[in-house]
Amino acid sequence: MNSHADAAQQSQTEDLARRIGQRRVQLGMSENALAVQSGMAPRYLQELLSQGPGFDPGGFMRIAAVLGMSYQEMLEGRSDPRGVPGAGATHPVLTHLSEAESWDMLRTHEVGHIALPGDPAPVVLPVNYVVEAHSVLYRTEPQGPAAPASGAEVSFQADRIDERLSEGWSVLLTGTAERIDDPGTEQRLDEQYPAQPWAGGDRRQWIRVEAAEITGRRITGM
Repeated sequence: MNSHADAAQQSQTEDLARRIGQRRVQLGMSENALAVQSGMAPRYLQELLSQGPGFDPGGFMRIAAVLGMSYQEMLEGRSDPRGVPGAGATHPVLTHLSEAESWDMLRTHEVGHIALPGDPAPVVLPVNYVVEAHSVLYRTEPQGPAAPASGAEVSFQADRIDERLSEGWSVLLTGTAERIDDPGTEQRLDEQYPAQPWAGGDRRQWIRVEAAEITGRRITGM
């Protein structure tokens, strides 16, 4: 990407963060409250605002729903010149999923994002996953960036978003990572879940994320 494109993207990201901040202040909502209601840590919200919607579209969709804005309105601003309430795009409605519903949603999908501790910001990587009991499993390179040490506290998110209709769902779980090194368990998992990760390569290391907490949200048009 050339310098002009970089500058344009940075300007769009700053405009988006400004619109979110203005709407948040208009609603009398703190940044921490916006993060919690959107299902993310305050530090993660700050990272989203600095990176732009390509970093985590599902996260921005949840932010829009909490702020009572359509996804398109949040990205581009109101299309009506005088800002008449209700004159823009359809506004989404955010509802909370039960724990059972959240797990059911995860089972309908196979690609999510693992968020790992990082400095100065979390590292978020896409992974192919499967659900087993109250945990998420994925395979990665043994020494790769998506292979945390056992005991690391991580987050995992999967979502399905229709930006045109401002509809979809998003599930976020937090828990502890475990590197599976037992040969018997590795063989069972290889046989039970034989599909290869889309990224290819030597991704023989199984990682289990045991959920300590799981939350889900469904966004529907109105």
